[in-house]
Amino acid sequence: MAAATRPSAESGRDGLRAAFSGLTTRGRSFLAAGIAAAVCAYVLGQGDLLRVGLLLAVLPLICAVALHRTQDRVTGSRRLSPVRVPAGAEARVQLRMNNVSRLPTGLLMLQDRVPYVLGPRPRFVLDRVEAGGRREVSYRVRSDLRGRYPLGPLQLRLTDPFGLVELTRSFRDFDTLTVIPRTEPLPPVRLTGESSGYGDGRQRSLALAGDDDVIPRGYRHGDDLRRVHWRSTARYGELMVRREEQPQRSRATVLLDTRRVAFRGAGPDSAFEWAVSAAASTLVHLLERGFSVRLLTDTGDTVGGEGSGGYSSGGSESAEAAGLMMDTLAVVGHSDGAGLSRACDAVRGGNEGLLIAFFGDLDDAQADLAAKMRQRSGAAVAFVLDSAQWSGEGRAPSGGPDEERLRRLRETGWTAVAASPGVSFAELWRHAGNAPADRGTSGGWG
Repeated sequence: MAAATRPSAESGRDGLRAAFSGLTTRGRSFLAAGIAAAVCAYVLGQGDLLRVGLLLAVLPLICAVALHRTQDRVTGSRRLSPVRVPAGAEARVQLRMNNVSRLPTGLLMLQDRVPYVLGPRPRFVLDRVEAGGRREVSYRVRSDLRGRYPLGPLQLRLTDPFGLVELTRSFRDFDTLTVIPRTEPLPPVRLTGESSGYGDGRQRSLALAGDDDVIPRGYRHGDDLRRVHWRSTARYGELMVRREEQPQRSRATVLLDTRRVAFRGAGPDSAFEWAVSAAASTLVHLLERGFSVRLLTDTGDTVGGEGSGGYSSGGSESAEAAGLMMDTLAVVGHSDGAGLSRACDAVRGGNEGLLIAFFGDLDDAQADLAAKMRQRSGAAVAFVLDSAQWSGEGRAPSGGPDEERLRRLRETGWTAVAASPGVSFAELWRHAGNAPADRGTSGGWG
């Protein structure tokens, strides 16, 4: 919400000059007629005509000074609710005008500046506002295109009751509406090689008899040293910790390919926009199931949280991380990079967790890099988009590049699914969960 602010106005001589420049055609006519009448009255020696001329000349000047003082006494505020909406949803903008002066205002005309993608520019006409009174108006905005859109500044136009002066001033405050990608609910499916949101991601049996029956695991950076299992440490020659005392949030990386060369076309129905929306749906789905999640792009940039490896943490930090990732997806665009090497380095920097990738067109070199990502990941699911299909250039022939890159990914352990236009992401997600397990890895709910 924008705090109540006053319009920006010049002070002193500059402010009065601006006020006098706001004379309307009627006001200028009154001023010219009054001066002419005063000159004629002086020449002819007509006192009554002189008084009439002075009245006609002074009235617009009095209105200009009074309006100049009044406009500094009108404050305004804007309330945007909500500040973050999915594409296609509406947000409500409420405007409030307050007259803090001791004099009533004349006619008020409001106009709020909004980008054209949010709809027509809203305009309102308000009757006079009494001293100490206020008026409220509202309008709605929506966009089918994700992004961040500024609202403002609010423009206020005041006129005096005689229509002699018209002043326009702008408020200083802006608000920003963030339009995030559309998301769709995903079914809970078993994705190959990964456990549910909490735990170590491996099947285990925890004993309750005592330390001798505890199944330890290797020490990880960040583990509490008070939980070191010294007997197992002496046995294995390396630090071991009690596994049942170290519940870990399973990690997941959502990789979004943003290379310009990997996608064709533009607009809400393009392949790239589908990939962005699907990545957003995946992030929300995994966070709801307790995963520590991070968003990764082909440029190597990571968005998630302040936890180890850039993953989101639990509790309120997960909500903040979700908002940060959705804000990033709201403005993400094509990168100028031609390869996935930076993303590969970022993925191979860790040796655990679920990897879900959204790829555009892959040549042989990029398919090899994708294979390297799978080598150290707990599980990998790839949704591959063929730009030729999405841009209306037809489907790749059977056995052509489309099938070849899918086969290559599957051979290296990926669960690879072709994302075709017209198929909902929920269906593809369910299909990925029904894919046969690779390399005998255990399943988990994703």
